[in-house]
Amino acid sequence: MDMNENMRLMLALGITIVVLVVWNMIFPPPKTSVNAKNQTSQKKESIKKVKNQSHPETLEDLEKGNFLISKGQLITINTPLYHAVLNSQGGILEQYELKKYKQTIDPNSKNVELISPDIMSKGPMGILWNYNPTWKLIKWEYSGTSKDLYKNQSQTLTFKAKFDSVLIVKKLTFFANSYKIEEKLQIQNISNHPMNGILGISLAAKLDSKHKNRFNKMQLVYYSKDKGLKKISSQKKLKPGIEFNEPILWSGIEDNYFLISFIPEKGSFSLKGKLEDNVYRIADESKINLSPGQKVSFNNLYFLGPKKSEYLAKLPHNLKAAINYGWLDFLSKPLVVALNFFYKYTGNYGIAIIILTIVIKILFWPLSHKSYKSMEQMKKIQPLMQQLKEKYKDDKQKLNEEMMRLYKTYKVNPAGGCVPMLLQIPVFIALYEALLSAIELRHAPFIYHLPFTNIVWLADLSAKDPLYITPILMGVTMFIQQKMSPTSGDPTQAKIMLLMPIFLTFLFLNFPAGLVVYFITNNILSIIQQWWLLKNK
Repeated sequence: MDMNENMRLMLALGITIVVLVVWNMIFPPPKTSVNAKNQTSQKKESIKKVKNQSHPETLEDLEKGNFLISKGQLITINTPLYHAVLNSQGGILEQYELKKYKQTIDPNSKNVELISPDIMSKGPMGILWNYNPTWKLIKWEYSGTSKDLYKNQSQTLTFKAKFDSVLIVKKLTFFANSYKIEEKLQIQNISNHPMNGILGISLAAKLDSKHKNRFNKMQLVYYSKDKGLKKISSQKKLKPGIEFNEPILWSGIEDNYFLISFIPEKGSFSLKGKLEDNVYRIADESKINLSPGQKVSFNNLYFLGPKKSEYLAKLPHNLKAAINYGWLDFLSKPLVVALNFFYKYTGNYGIAIIILTIVIKILFWPLSHKSYKSMEQMKKIQPLMQQLKEKYKDDKQKLNEEMMRLYKTYKVNPAGGCVPMLLQIPVFIALYEALLSAIELRHAPFIYHLPFTNIVWLADLSAKDPLYITPILMGVTMFIQQKMSPTSGDPTQAKIMLLMPIFLTFLFLNFPAGLVVYFITNNILSIIQQWWLLKNK
């Protein structure tokens, strides 16, 4: 490849990366994940505090949602997948930990916590009636006990309460081998007159400011028949609150890797969402009309777990759509499938990324070869082009006419070297999004320790290289590409191109290591390809 071709490639790559980085700067996502990570002592203190709290209660407190929760009993469900603690006051979740996922790569790290005790007043999985939080305002009865579940076991807990002339019966069923929770909800009018009401289902998760990660977005998400998948991460929109009045198929709170969602059986629920006190909250609402003695039933589902297809695909209403890699999702998903395929045989996602990069390079080899040939043709007519520029420097129209005649005479396509490179940019962006959000790469090691030392190195492909070795190596390989390219006649252009590796190295310092490994591999392959093409031209 000559300097002009390489310049186009580097500029295209640089512009792409700049757009991605600037977009994140202009529209910064919440800098946390869904999991609220608290110290053990804080958890115990929160739960202890719940046990000693009692009724609300001023109108001001009620409006602010800051009043206390009524005293309730704690019920624990343990499965091989998660640890859940519920409060008998309405069956709200006080705590929900994932046993197969750690907060950090430290083997002694605590489990990922999707629901924490300090947000219990927001009522995760709580019932609202006419906008009133029933778990705070009335005494609930319950039946069922704490239980450890194994294999195909399940456990059902029943919660019952009377509120505003309605009888609410809520049954929750937990399963040992699934992250889903089944809910059978029954609302009955126990008065002697017709009644209209609004049923609400509450979900909440806390923004954790202790573990910032600008690449991991926490946001509200919902899916509807008409609108499809929608995600809202803007805090400016969420703080005053948002409403979606069309029927939703499911809604939830998510980050790159985990999802808390409500999946109604009937498409009669609308959605409200809000960011309040650093807590993301949603309420799915349904209007109900009841005659005296009439009952209405809902068979709903909750999902609280990792965004893995093997779990989401088993649930209704296209919950698997929650796995989405942006506007090039249709390209990203096959790349993740390929990545998992190679991992199946290698047992290492770093090696899988390298193999995937080689495959992509092979697929694009004909385009690269065509680009090279086109640029070589352009290189041959450079002297003639320079002569025309000198001759018609004061007549732009005539210069363009003569340049087109020159291209036609020598059968050169001036865009022939650029278009093949541009066709590869969507693949880069798709892989960028896939490597940022695929849960498979979360805490996936490549080279755990720096060779011949005990220093932790590429132990998490979803995090940056702590030693910054790979970004620097990427810059070095890019610099080698520059030096291998023919020198440009324009010294200013040559200097700009030599600065590009330095610029991109600084940009990549905090990029996920998996993405940097891809670029290093791609650069090395490009060097080999460039050497081979130059040798055989």
